[in-house]
Amino acid sequence: MNNIFDSHAHYDDEAFSLDRDEVLSSLPKKGVTGVISCGINLLSSYKTLKLANEYDFVYAALGIHPEDAREERSDDLDAIVRFLRTEKKAIAVGEIGLDYYYEDAAPRETQIDLFERQLELAKELDLPVIVHNREAHEDTLNILKKYRPQGVLHCFSGSVEMAREVVKLGMYIGMGGVVTFKNARKAVDVVADIPIEKLLLETDCPYLAPVPYRGKRNDSSLILFIAERIGEIRGIKGQEVADITCQNTKELFRL
Repeated sequence: MNNIFDSHAHYDDEAFSLDRDEVLSSLPKKGVTGVISCGINLLSSYKTLKLANEYDFVYAALGIHPEDAREERSDDLDAIVRFLRTEKKAIAVGEIGLDYYYEDAAPRETQIDLFERQLELAKELDLPVIVHNREAHEDTLNILKKYRPQGVLHCFSGSVEMAREVVKLGMYIGMGGVVTFKNARKAVDVVADIPIEKLLLETDCPYLAPVPYRGKRNDSSLILFIAERIGEIRGIKGQEVADITCQNTKELFRL
């Protein structure tokens, strides 16, 4: 398979610390056309941008993840904005959003404030956003309706009805390895329902490896299993899924 575009990865993650260059250098030979690696805080964004500048096919999204909202320092966002303004390989604001899963997470008000500030910055910079939403469907959707950003709701975990609302806003749905899992009824229903022109493929690597690699370290080459599964759901070939979603990714991120 070729034309694989991974719209969401974390290659700065320590899971790749022993063989990062080996993994990244091998991807083009495995049909990977592009990768968007996402920062989750200032240091992660810096490392992600460094990788993007080292590999032609890697691009960077820079932002502060909701799990890092409690640790945000007063000048972190200012530094990220400077990178977004000056670095050509910095193409999106992300990973940003809301995460209500953990009991010891940053207070919801803190997360919402950070999310909204980054959405405002994205609009000011005319950049798409990569949005994280975990157990925060209602607040996430309400905020997206308020700001109406360009972007993608990554690793989509909501209902078909929510997906339709996201698509109505002009945003994209990011789908990864979860759609290959046996219990992935909601993901399958969403993939079957939304226009394929609004679908992006992703790994969220090193996490969420698809079947038959579930539980192992994920990387962008494994998107072929995601594309094949989505092809089965929609009654088309996996390569066609890869071709269409590659074009979708390029259109959203202006590549």
